[in-house]
Amino acid sequence: MTGRIFTALALGLLLYCGPLQATTTLESFTFPDPEQQQHFKDLIKQLRCLVCQNQSLADSDAELAHDLRAEVYGMMKDGKSDQQVIDFLVARYGDFVLYNPPVKPSTWLIWFGPFVLLLIALWLLVRSLRRQQHVTQQAISDADRQRLEQVLRAGGHEEDPRP
Repeated sequence: MTGRIFTALALGLLLYCGPLQATTTLESFTFPDPEQQQHFKDLIKQLRCLVCQNQSLADSDAELAHDLRAEVYGMMKDGKSDQQVIDFLVARYGDFVLYNPPVKPSTWLIWFGPFVLLLIALWLLVRSLRRQQHVTQQAISDADRQRLEQVLRAGGHEEDPRP
């Protein structure tokens, strides 16, 4: 019984504290001038959220995105250049953290994978259509053709002449 109460209290505490963490927004990072703040926003728009994968760090509400924004903010406050920030994140998380990863052997799958899959799909489609065309183009025998003509001439009421 006490285990259930403890579980319910823990769950309630998690539900209560969850929204508090989500209140960390881009506006909570302060800069001396609006240009640096815009520079920060531009930089985190170039970086991909590793959890969401279809959102930038600027757009994501994932916990990891909050942490990475804080990391980028700290590095910018320490005077690191954009390239140093990007190099740090790439060294830590790989090229996938970049929305525009460089074309190199380790990123070929990201760049060329969709085109390879498209070519395979087109090849399978052409192969399937050719097989279907081959099946429909098979000639019927002369005997079957004559029987078909007889049936058509008789209006479909003729009996089957085959034994």
